Amino acid sequence: MARIYFDHNATSTLRPAARAAMIAALDAGNASSVHAEGRAARALIETARAHLARAFGVKPELVVFTSGATESANMVLQPALAGYACETLLIGGGEHPCVTAGHGFGAACPVALDGDGRLDLADLRARLAGAVAPMLALQAANNETGVIQPVTEAAALVHDAGGVVVCDAVQALGRIDCSFEATGADVLFVSSHKIGGPKGVGAAIFSRRAVMPAQALLRGGGQERGKRGGTENVAAIAGFGAAFQDVCATGADEMVRIGALRDRIEAEVRALAPEAVVFGANAPRLPNTLAFALPGLPAETLVAALDVEGVAISSGSACSSGKVAPSAVLAAMGIAPEISRCALRISLGWPNNEPEGVAFATILARVRHRMQRR
Repeated sequence: MARIYFDHNATSTLRPAARAAMIAALDAGNASSVHAEGRAARALIETARAHLARAFGVKPELVVFTSGATESANMVLQPALAGYACETLLIGGGEHPCVTAGHGFGAACPVALDGDGRLDLADLRARLAGAVAPMLALQAANNETGVIQPVTEAAALVHDAGGVVVCDAVQALGRIDCSFEATGADVLFVSSHKIGGPKGVGAAIFSRRAVMPAQALLRGGGQERGKRGGTENVAAIAGFGAAFQDVCATGADEMVRIGALRDRIEAEVRALAPEAVVFGANAPRLPNTLAFALPGLPAETLVAALDVEGVAISSGSACSSGKVAPSAVLAAMGIAPEISRCALRISLGWPNNEPEGVAFATILARVRHRMQRR
């Protein structure tokens, strides 16, 4: 059997439609040029922008293409916005490093998670009580556990305090409804490679002009209507747009199928190892994500052993799984270090299928048995 790739939260397999769109756009001109070649490149960018704008219910000029989620977070998490001056940054306890390390505030105030990995709304209320002109940065869904955050409820509290909500919708895009209407957020940012588009491209999406940054993060030639300098990556943006179109056309049915496959794999893991700990088991989770631990079996050893057997999974966020350090997300959930060190993440995507799930269960059983004997 071909290798089994179960790490789509790190990066998803490139969709054929995205590949075709990128190849077709590789010879495009500079989108800032006024000649025919430049206008053709501009058309590709604006078509992709229109797809995102339509899906999120905003005008196209409120969609700004970036190099990905990290740049988007650095761009939008700034105190000075067009219509707001934010003084206090509140950050959910399980946020991605692009948020915790990428903001422009002097310091950030963490908001606790409960034992299932959901934002503690009581703690948020307490933090807001003493906050001046607050901004909240909160994921729609966690990249390690798949736990879906109460963004709507949190946004209502922040708005009552006169604040702004920035939502990291990177893992949510194409998997759950992460529109402005569904989340109540003011700003969203997304990344192409999580939905089967190319790496190195993403977008910051604004509900209105007032929540756009007062100054561009990257200044130069005035591209992206002055909000993001630098020659646009036409091929990547075209691929992103094509992948997003594909997701919009197939996403709902795809996630039902993927959710059923995830549930089957989870049941197989529980049957194989009754001692297994499933993180966020009592919380709503993304249909494609299963985070669990087999106590006593270190994650790095299991990941390596499964890789040799032809299975790609991870031990957490791809941005930190190579580091020998406990997961900050699991620590925020109150998970003991000895369990956290055994944490694995399976994240499914559009190419995965039932035979792969069956094969994975067999391989995991074999690897577990071998490790326990040793």
